[in-house]
Amino acid sequence: MRTRLLPLLIVLMAAVLLALGFPLAVRVAAAEQQRVVIDRIDDTARFAALAQFAGEPVEGSGERQRILQTELEAYDSVYGIRAGVFHRDDRAIAKAPASWTLPAEGEGREAFAEALLGRRSHDPPQVWPWQRGRLVVASPVVRDGDVVAVVVTDSPTGGMRSRTLRGWLLIALGESAAMLVAVGAAFRLTGWVLLPVRTLDAAAHDIASGRMRSRVAASGGPPELRRLARSFNEMADNVEDVLEQQRAFVADASHQLRNPLAALLLRIELLALELPEGNEEIASVRTEGKRLAQVLDDLLDLALAEHTAADLRLTDIGALTGERVASWRAVADEKGVRLTRHGATAVTGWADPIALSSALDAVIDNALKFTPRGEEVTVTAGSDGARTTIVVADRGPGLTEQELERVGDRFWRSNRHQNIKGSGLGLSISRTLLAAGGGSLAYGRHEPHGLRVTVTVPRHPPHG
Repeated sequence: MRTRLLPLLIVLMAAVLLALGFPLAVRVAAAEQQRVVIDRIDDTARFAALAQFAGEPVEGSGERQRILQTELEAYDSVYGIRAGVFHRDDRAIAKAPASWTLPAEGEGREAFAEALLGRRSHDPPQVWPWQRGRLVVASPVVRDGDVVAVVVTDSPTGGMRSRTLRGWLLIALGESAAMLVAVGAAFRLTGWVLLPVRTLDAAAHDIASGRMRSRVAASGGPPELRRLARSFNEMADNVEDVLEQQRAFVADASHQLRNPLAALLLRIELLALELPEGNEEIASVRTEGKRLAQVLDDLLDLALAEHTAADLRLTDIGALTGERVASWRAVADEKGVRLTRHGATAVTGWADPIALSSALDAVIDNALKFTPRGEEVTVTAGSDGARTTIVVADRGPGLTEQELERVGDRFWRSNRHQNIKGSGLGLSISRTLLAAGGGSLAYGRHEPHGLRVTVTVPRHPPHG
């Protein structure tokens, strides 16, 4: 969730910073140009005052023209800014440098035309740092209410663009620093918000894996998530109490029924002594009584399996598999079934050795029950990434797709196999034993016919 929440927060913060940064950058460029324009307007106003009587046939006009020319040349020499005073017909009264002339079109001509109307250049087009244009400012020379000439300055924009770039660089550095601070705050914020969620997820996973005592410490995060953690703990307590009551009931019922059933079976045996040898009814009653005793034993085993915590340790799965295959080979030989072992001999996994042995016994016993004489049952140990697997494949009748969905359910048995000894709890007990240690049972078809049971345990120790 953090990988999805962080990009969203970062994009939003970047959008906010850009929304603030772009107008600020435009404002910096506009302010820098405005400062230059105001400075040029002041210069043109001073030149306009000097040029008011220069170039006119009046006394002292020649001296004023020389002074104006000297000022313009000094201005160009010191600042590198072209400047000139022009009559309405574009004739130059004084200018510097001498080779400079008014352009026939463009911004300079527009500024000149505007000054002829008696207006100063207040808003020349914005010059951006990536443009190499020049800044033209013109002011009218007014005498007796009439515009008699125009002062024009044509400034290079290199310095102005450099200062604008420096201002933009400062803005970029500030935005970068703000973005770094925002990203750090986003990391802390998402960590603070999502810590209870991660803790809840880990606790829910533990409970789903059978570790019912997992709880959440409701001490961090927003108030809503702390309330959720407390509610989760209350729910887990209630679920654990209900499951504990169910386990206790099953265990107590199984235990309490054993004594009456044992007495009943004893009376059946005594009654059988009074009946003729080979009586079918008494044989049927005896068989059903023994089956009921087996069911009670399996129920008690199931209750104990659900209540017992797994003793996980690093286990040599290959050696344990070979040991169980060797133990069942005598039974297989008696039934005329070939029991063979394949796969890796040295493979390890994290499991409860007793629980895994019991699960393997139940799966191999089930395979031998349904495999006809002359067929084969194979047991293959191996590893697949983070999991260690033991595959038990038989050549029995197998199961249909609908039956594969039900296999492993408590007390479930296929209608085709009701006459085979069993209570329908063996695979359920095996699944419960494996689940306590993070293992699992999976069922599939073994082509062309038969059942494939895959026992899986983790190769790495469980978290925490």
